Amino acid sequence: MELLNDMALFVAVAHSLSFRRAADATGVPNSTLSRRISALEKAIGLRLLHRTTRKVELTEAGQIYYGRCRPIVDEARRAHEQLGQLLAQPSGVLRVSLPVDFATTYMAPLIAEFARRHPGISFEFDLTPRRVDLVSEPFDVAIRMGGLADSNLVARLLARLPVGVYASPRYLEASGVPEHAGDLARHACLGFPKAGRWVLHRGEEVAEVEVGGRFQVNSVGMLRRLAALDLGVILLSEELAADDVAAGRLRRILPAWQGRPTPVYALTETRLLPAKTQRFIEFLQERLTQPCGAHAVT
Repeated sequence: MELLNDMALFVAVAHSLSFRRAADATGVPNSTLSRRISALEKAIGLRLLHRTTRKVELTEAGQIYYGRCRPIVDEARRAHEQLGQLLAQPSGVLRVSLPVDFATTYMAPLIAEFARRHPGISFEFDLTPRRVDLVSEPFDVAIRMGGLADSNLVARLLARLPVGVYASPRYLEASGVPEHAGDLARHACLGFPKAGRWVLHRGEEVAEVEVGGRFQVNSVGMLRRLAALDLGVILLSEELAADDVAAGRLRRILPAWQGRPTPVYALTETRLLPAKTQRFIEFLQERLTQPCGAHAVT
């Protein structure tokens, strides 16, 4: 058991490449961590870590040992947690990285519902457009929208959000209501930088529209706000447009036409998840696939 404990401490240090962060994560004092890792290296007969005053790096032996120890430690932790679930509700701090606009506009009520279901869980949310590093940063899960770059992360598809075309009533009064997707080429379309082309579907019919406008923005929330201020047409998921449509700030146009559905993923570093993370992902899959939320995952 002592060997497994030392392996777990080594994995914590190797995962964060920091004795201080590992001490925070494990609750073991920094000095104890250093002493236990040194004893482990002595027992093995090989140096596992290069230590300097500025950073910690894995040696070649450390990389091999980490690769072998990590699954063992994860499986042991998972076994303990599965047994613990028989006695208690999921608990602990759930650290989640979320897309800013989707989180504030759509996910906040879902998070409130999940928090009420699981009073033993506390939360740390990081709302940022950057791609957080789930390997070196202390996140349990990241929620992401759109296509994913190739990586070693585990991606679970939560939903595919339907996408429509919207504009403000005042913009439509001034510029006219498009009757066909191709008409959008003559309108002020608000989009992301380098978007260039919108692909819209009406049944089997496909329209590729070259769009352009005065505003190119890398924030969905800003695009939605500009559209509500009568500055152009926007392609947006129905969930993110719902509040503005209900308030009369935006109006759905070309209702028979759909943009490409926006996929929503939960990203984790491993498939061996603690109960708090597993329950959160399961909850989002349940709620995002209900008729009042997203369409069913395919």
